[in-house]
Amino acid sequence: MSAAQVSPRIRAEQVPGRLFGTPGTLLSMLIVILALTLGGCASKPEEPPPVVVSQATWRQVDRDIAAASLAATSQARRYAQDSMDRWMDLIYQRTDSEFLPWFSSFWTRKWLSIKVGWYRLSSDGEREQTVNRLAAYLQEEYDEQVLQPVAREIDPDDIMEQATRTYIQQLDERLQVIPQRFGVPGDQFAQHLQKIPAIELAPPGQRASLYQVLKADPLEKLPAYASLMGQIRNAPNGAGAWTTDDGLSRITRDTSEQLESELATSGAASVATSFMGRVAGPILSLGFTGVSAMLHEEGRADREATLRKSLNQAFDEEWLELMRNPDVGVMAGVIHLSGQVEGSLTQTKTQPIQFQPLPQVIPAQ
Repeated sequence: MSAAQVSPRIRAEQVPGRLFGTPGTLLSMLIVILALTLGGCASKPEEPPPVVVSQATWRQVDRDIAAASLAATSQARRYAQDSMDRWMDLIYQRTDSEFLPWFSSFWTRKWLSIKVGWYRLSSDGEREQTVNRLAAYLQEEYDEQVLQPVAREIDPDDIMEQATRTYIQQLDERLQVIPQRFGVPGDQFAQHLQKIPAIELAPPGQRASLYQVLKADPLEKLPAYASLMGQIRNAPNGAGAWTTDDGLSRITRDTSEQLESELATSGAASVATSFMGRVAGPILSLGFTGVSAMLHEEGRADREATLRKSLNQAFDEEWLELMRNPDVGVMAGVIHLSGQVEGSLTQTKTQPIQFQPLPQVIPAQ
């Protein structure tokens, strides 16, 4: 083959446009690249448009929130009442088993007569001071024998705080099903709960939304909640002040007045022995003590029954006060939270649904 025949073919293959092969091959590559590009764009998921919740739906949500609050309050009240019933039972039991036998015993009366004599001597015979000091002594004994042991087992202050926690727990469980019920996105429902007040105290800044109360963990770390519990506990007539209730103070004072009058004549035996000799005196004193003990036992049952009736009546009144007082009773925390929550939803004109007692597992509607 001659050089003239080879050179044209070599020059044609060295043309830059022919480096990728034939024109058909290049077109095929472009089609493949374009298809891959379009396929990638088609496979990218599109973001759904934001869900717009109508005002009518929000009114239904508020209606159910108010209904959930009512149901949670009912559950908390049930817990508080059951706990207060147990508290009262323990008070009655220790009063019968500890205080009444001590108070009505013969030797306690002897000891009280000595204290009355000492109170009179130190108060220059003034009866009012003697009665007050004797009443304070009886109150101290009742605290040590009855109230303090019961408080170590169950206490109205603790019942108040646990009732508040019960309300929050029950409300949280009921609110969890509301977003699914009405198709409300979780983030929008959370924002809605942040607008509902739950704690609103007098000092500025002592407030918390319903969302904050439900999400606080632990609950006592929430400043507004800690302030609410402290305000109720430290109130002058709060649940923690039941040991100094007016009813108990009145009973101890009435009892001390009666004792002061009865024991005023208890020195008759010592006066009688002063006229006897040194030998006859102790003999007469022992005989007088034996006779006094026998006479004392005859009226012991009546004295116990009278005091028991007075104490039971005082604690019945105290029980009602602790259950009903909306500011300082065992339901004070629940009433504050539920009042804030339900009060902010009063613009809902529809009647709230009455929930049935909460089952262990709430079926989704």
